[in-house]
Amino acid sequence: MAKDRFVEVYSQDVIGVKKVIVDTETGVNYLLASHSRQSGTGLTVLVDQDGKPVVTPGIQ
Repeated sequence: MAKDRFVEVYSQDVIGVKKVIVDTETGVNYLLASHSRQSGTGLTVLVDQDGKPVVTPGIQ
């Protein structure tokens, strides 16, 4: 069985949905957010204070 390319490392489901997803090939972190199940969903790269992507080393 192939390993999952993306893994969920954080989830907060209070009012909307907020999840941090990591690409297991690159280590890049993404934020998936939705205000509610009826509205749209957004996905963006998480960046540090210098504007560089947040990378989780050794996630493979």
